[in-house]
Amino acid sequence: MKKLIYFFIFLILSTNTNANITDDFKNFSILENPKKYEDIIFEDFEGNFINLNNINSKIYIINFWATWCAPCKEEMPYLDKIHKIDGIYVVPVNLEAKNQKKTKKFFDDIKIKNLSIYFDNDMKLVKLFKLRGVPTTVILNKNQEEIARVIGTLDFTDEKIINWLKSRM
Repeated sequence: MKKLIYFFIFLILSTNTNANITDDFKNFSILENPKKYEDIIFEDFEGNFINLNNINSKIYIINFWATWCAPCKEEMPYLDKIHKIDGIYVVPVNLEAKNQKKTKKFFDDIKIKNLSIYFDNDMKLVKLFKLRGVPTTVILNKNQEEIARVIGTLDFTDEKIINWLKSRM
């Protein structure tokens, strides 16, 4: 009987955590059934192809952005800060035609220090994740299963968001 009570308490607490996140952040969607992705491949600044399978992390945050996007400019510093949290790996993917000078200037102008610049020149990730606009952020667990998605900007440094992310590690 005690185990059953503990189970119900756990269930209630975990349900409230999800409800609070989505209640507080209307553009934050949690997937009830995580979606698995096999090959998430993108290009780094130097032109090398990177497979997410080769990056070890507990949480992957793939952020799709563009230099012309004002909300992206607002959101990127938050992503820069959480990239330093152990177990969280942020992959900012620029969706424009590859332009190293323009993307580096964008990062320099908003003082991004911790993030690398990645590209999706052939738009495979756009198709894979069925993106509709920027900024869009896809959050994956350690098994590269999509567990949440953010359409629009989000303050990723908000304590509720950080706690939610850490609870998924």
